[in-house]
Amino acid sequence: MEEPRVRVLQSLRGKICEGKNLGCGSGSNRLRDAGTFCTISLDQEEVFRTKVYEKSLSPFYGEDFYFEIPRPFQCLSFHVYAKSVFQRDLPVGKVSIRKDDLCKYSGKEHWFALQPVDPNSEVQINESFHMTLLSASRADGKVHLEMKLNELITDNGPVSPRLQVRIIECQGLPLISGQNCDSFATVTLIGPSRSDQRKTKVKKKTSEPHFEETFYFEVSRSSSYAKKSHFQVEEEDIEKLEIKVELWNNGNLAQDVFLGETRVSLKILRNDHVHKAWYLLQPRGNGTKPKPDDLGSLRLNVTYTEDNVLPAICYIPLRNLLLKSPDVQPVSASVAHILGDVCRDRYEASLPVVRLLLHHNRLLPFLTAISALELENTQEANTIFRGNSLATRCIDDMMKMVGRSYLTITLKTVLDEICESNKTCEIDPIKLKEGDNVEVNKENLQIYVQKVFSSITQSSASCPPLMCDVFRALRRLASDRFPGDPHVQYSAVSSFVFLRFFAVAVLSPHTFQLRPHHPDPEVCRTLTLISKTIQTLGSWSSLSKNKLSSFKESYMYDFFKLFQEDQCIEKVKKFLDDISSNASKGTCGVEDSVVLKEGEVHKRAQGKKRLGKKNFKKRWLKITNRELSYHKHKVKDALCVIPVKNILGVEKLEESAFNRKNMFQVLLGERPLYVQAGNCVEASEWIEVLSQVSRCNPGRFSTFHPSAFIGGAWLCCRETTENLPGCRPCTTSTLANIQLEIDCDREMERIFSLFSASLPRLQKMEDACASMSVYLGQQKEQEEYSAFIIQDPKETFRTIKEIREILEELKAQHTDKEALTDQPGTIENPIVGKTS
Repeated sequence: MEEPRVRVLQSLRGKICEGKNLGCGSGSNRLRDAGTFCTISLDQEEVFRTKVYEKSLSPFYGEDFYFEIPRPFQCLSFHVYAKSVFQRDLPVGKVSIRKDDLCKYSGKEHWFALQPVDPNSEVQINESFHMTLLSASRADGKVHLEMKLNELITDNGPVSPRLQVRIIECQGLPLISGQNCDSFATVTLIGPSRSDQRKTKVKKKTSEPHFEETFYFEVSRSSSYAKKSHFQVEEEDIEKLEIKVELWNNGNLAQDVFLGETRVSLKILRNDHVHKAWYLLQPRGNGTKPKPDDLGSLRLNVTYTEDNVLPAICYIPLRNLLLKSPDVQPVSASVAHILGDVCRDRYEASLPVVRLLLHHNRLLPFLTAISALELENTQEANTIFRGNSLATRCIDDMMKMVGRSYLTITLKTVLDEICESNKTCEIDPIKLKEGDNVEVNKENLQIYVQKVFSSITQSSASCPPLMCDVFRALRRLASDRFPGDPHVQYSAVSSFVFLRFFAVAVLSPHTFQLRPHHPDPEVCRTLTLISKTIQTLGSWSSLSKNKLSSFKESYMYDFFKLFQEDQCIEKVKKFLDDISSNASKGTCGVEDSVVLKEGEVHKRAQGKKRLGKKNFKKRWLKITNRELSYHKHKVKDALCVIPVKNILGVEKLEESAFNRKNMFQVLLGERPLYVQAGNCVEASEWIEVLSQVSRCNPGRFSTFHPSAFIGGAWLCCRETTENLPGCRPCTTSTLANIQLEIDCDREMERIFSLFSASLPRLQKMEDACASMSVYLGQQKEQEEYSAFIIQDPKETFRTIKEIREILEELKAQHTDKEALTDQPGTIENPIVGKTS
C-alpha cells in the first residue's frame, strides 16, 4: 500500500488598500479622466479584480481578499489598469512578489513602487471573457529537460566538452483564445559574449507537447569565434554559462505569443553527470528598472500561509489532547485555552480551535466553559462580553462560520437596495454637501434603518441551531452571575448578535460576501450611520431612559428620537427570546431562496459528443439554496433550472477531458453539466459551494471519475458498483446540517505551527506555573506572567508538559516525512529556474 504523502496547502488573504500618484511621469493627464482598477494574478492567471474607481490618481480601493490557492505558483502579482471605454484597458504598472519573498511582508501594510508592464513578457488577457477567463493563463506550465556535458575526442586529439540538451516534453501550457496552442521551443546557450540558439519543430493543438529533440552546443569556443571577439579565449568558464528555454505559440502569419521561459545554470553539471528535471515556466524579466515613483505606488497588506500537512495518524495525540479541553477543570489549564494565552494573535489561535471543536461536536461545551471563566472576572453587568477575550473571539468565529447563510438570508436583499439605490443619507450638518436637504436625508436613513431592523428582528426562524444553543448558554450563565439584574440575560446575547454580528456585517458587507466589492465612500457613510443606529437599537444595556445620553453627536441624538422606544424594546426582546429560548430547533426552516454564488462561465452544450469550440457558450451561472440555473445574461430569464435535490455530485475535471483548464462537472444522471470557470480559484469556489449545498441529497454519488461522458461512455460510477481506474471517493462531511466542510488535519497543522512559533511564551507560562507552585501565589515577576490566566498551576504545568512532548514528536515526524514530499525536479514539484 502506498504511504500517504505530505500535503502542501496554501491560502492568501489581505487587502488592496490604495494607490498613490498613479501613472506619474507616463501619461498622468490621461489617467485623470479614467477610472482605475487593480487585479491579482497567480503567476499569469488573474484570480481577483476590484471594481473600477473613477477619476483619481490616488484611488482608495479598500478591497479585502481571501482565497485558497489550489495549485503551485511562484509569483504573486498586482496589476493596476486604467479603464478605457473605447479601447482595451491600459496597464499602468504592476507589483510582483515572488512566493519565497511573501514572508517578508506577511501581515503588515507596505507601499510598493509600481513596475512597468512589458507586453512582450506578459501573457495576454482574452477581453471577450472579460475578467473571468484568460486566453493564455499559464496556470502550471512546466518543461522537462535533460542536460549533460559530454567529453568529445576531436580529430586532433584534445578532449573538448560538448553540451547536450534534450527537451523532452511540456505540461500545462496555456490556452490561446480557449484553444490548445501550436507550441514550439527555443533553446539558447548564453554566456558573457555569446548566444547560440536552436529551435524545435511546432507541435500542433496540444497543451502537453512531446518534443523529444536533442541539441548540441560547443562549450569551448572555436578559434574563429575567438578572433571575432577581439580577444583570445581558449576555454569558456562553464560557471558563467546558462541554458535558456522559451516556449512560444506559433502565430503563423500573426506574431508569435510568448508562453513562458526558464533558465538553468551549467554549474549543476559535471562530466558524465546527467541532469534530468522538470522546470516551472515563468514570465520574462522586464529588463530596465524604472526610477522610484515613476509610475506611482500601491499600498498592500498580504498574508500568505502554507501548511505542510502530515498524514492524519501523526496528529492523533495532539487532537485527542485538544478535544479534552471542554472537560478540563479548570478550563484555563486546557490545551485550547493555553494556545489562546501564549499566541500573540488571538484570532490566529481561536480560528483553528473553533473549526476543530466544531467538526467534532465539542464546541458548545468549550464555549460554555470559557464564557463562564470570563464572567467570573466580570465585575459589572453593563460591561459583559465587551472585551477582546478568548471567549468573545471564539464566539465571533463561530458566528461567522455557521451564520454566513443566516446573514445572507437576513441582510443581503436590503443591503443590495441600499448600495444600488445610493440615496443620500448624511445627517451630520458639517458633512452635508451643497444642495443636500438634511430632512430628506434623515427620512432616507430612517427608512433604511427600519428595513434593516425589521429584517433582523423577524429572522429568528433562520438562526442556526448552534448559535441558538450558544446564546441559550450565555443567557443562563449571565443570569447566574448577576442574579439581581433582570436585563443581563438579554445584554449577554445582544452584545454578540447585534454588536458583533449584524452591526459588523452592515458596516462591511463585502467582508461577509454580502456584496462583491468595497462600497463607495458615500455608501460607506450610509452603512456606518445605519450600523451605529442598529447597535443602539439592539444593545439591551442602552435601551433605557438615559440611552440618548450615550450619543456624543447631537445629530445622532435627534435622529434616534424618531424611533418608538417601547416598540423597539419589545421587538428586540422577542427576537432575543426566540434565538435563546429553551425550545429545541432542529432545522432553520428557511423558505426564502438565497443566492449563494453567481458569475460568468463557459458552459458546454449538454449531450454533444464532439469537443469543438462552438459547443462552449458564455453563460451566467447562479446557485441558490434551492436551485442551480444558467442564463444567457445576468438579467435574462433562466435557460435551464436544476433543483438542488437533483445534484448527485460535483467534481473537478482533468484538463485532458476537454483540452480546457478550470473545468468541473455537475453530475445529474445521464447528462452531466460541464462548466469552465474563469480561473483556478473560481473553479474551486464553485465546486465548494455546489458540494456543500448538495451534500445531503439522497442518491448522491460517493465515487467520481475525473473525466467526461463522451461518445456514449459514462466514466462515473457508484461505490457499490465496479470501481473504474482513476475513480476517487467524494469527500463528504458529518456537519451537513450547517453546510461546513473542515479539513481537520490542516487545522491540527495550524495549531502545531502556532505552538511552535509561541515556544518562548509557552516557556514563560511554564516558569510562571513553577513559580506560583513554589511560592503558593504570584509573589514575584508579576509582569512576566500577568497576561496568562493560571487558576491551577499544577494542572496547567502538567498540560504544558504534555504539549511539549507532543510538539517534539510532531517536529521529528515533520523531519522524517520530508522524504515523503516530492523532491525538487519532479513533475509535482518543478524547479524554479533563474529569471532574466
